Amino acid sequence: MQKAPKKKHRRKISAVGALIIFFMFLVTMLGVYGIVHLLLSPVDEKEKNSQDSNLTLETELTEPPTTEEPTTEPPTEPPLLAVYPSYDVDTIKLDSGIGSQYAILVDYDNHKVLAQKDGESKIYPASMTKLMTLIVAIEHTENFEDKFTMTEEILGDLYAQNASMAGFSAGEECSIVDMLYGAALPSGADATTGLAVYTAGSEEAFVKLMNEKVQELGLHNTHFMNASGLHDENHYSTPTDIAIILEYCLQNELCKKVISTYTYTTTSTEQHPDGIVLYDSMFNKMTGTEVQGITILGGKTGYTDEAGQCLASYAQTPDGHCYIAVTSKGIGKYEPVYDAFKLYGTITGTYPMGETEDSSETIADMQETPAA
Repeated sequence: MQKAPKKKHRRKISAVGALIIFFMFLVTMLGVYGIVHLLLSPVDEKEKNSQDSNLTLETELTEPPTTEEPTTEPPTEPPLLAVYPSYDVDTIKLDSGIGSQYAILVDYDNHKVLAQKDGESKIYPASMTKLMTLIVAIEHTENFEDKFTMTEEILGDLYAQNASMAGFSAGEECSIVDMLYGAALPSGADATTGLAVYTAGSEEAFVKLMNEKVQELGLHNTHFMNASGLHDENHYSTPTDIAIILEYCLQNELCKKVISTYTYTTTSTEQHPDGIVLYDSMFNKMTGTEVQGITILGGKTGYTDEAGQCLASYAQTPDGHCYIAVTSKGIGKYEPVYDAFKLYGTITGTYPMGETEDSSETIADMQETPAA
């Protein structure tokens, strides 16, 4: 009778044990899975990282960089300092009405050639050269009250060439501004040489600056050999190029003032206590008001045997419109003056083309000092 309950108790313990064993098995399996996962996951991460690295490398090799390289602009030529005037179908071709062999009339404000007579032909510019001399000297001078001592060497060489002179003496201390007026008004080669030596150390070095300015202005057919305009086969220009040089000079207030002055007295010096009274070679031949409706305000004359009589001038109408006229290879000191009147007359219609009473002057009466 006692054995039956004992048997029943054993079965109860076995069920609990089985449950415990099941839980132990489950825990064991979970533990094993966790351990395996922990062991295998670094490998998976490594493989994943390796795959990502390969993908990144492949992308770098196959795709262009997203950052754009900065573009470099090609070097450009510096802008020209002057505008070359244009010829068109309206440009008047001048004939025998103009006595000078070469002539041009330019609308300064619109950069158009209004009338011309072989305006692109090679000419010897004589003292119209001094327009370039003035502007180069001005652009390279800081103090216009600086002094330059005129030398016997400079004067002796120029007198030997019968060059036009302002009248400075050897040993005279000339201010730079006085030499500017001495170069422009009486066309003094003593003044231009003094300016050249002061500015560049020698006339040869100064001429190099002049030819550099030729390039900057984009002139088509101009080359200088000296600062005064004395004749040299390799010293040449064209009427159009001279018009451009004058146009450029007018953009500088001091240069414009100098070439527009009727008379000027230099500073008192030991050699000239009262100064030197300088008269403009162009206004010696005109007042500037001869052509109704326009006023000639300034310019530069020139003369050598080879260049003939030359004149570059500018004029303005009452409404402020500006024009430039250049003539070369004229006969007689008044021919370029009357030719200028005729050229400006094509604008106003107030001065006729044709003969003038002074055209009958004899050549002997017309000759002047070279490079005047």
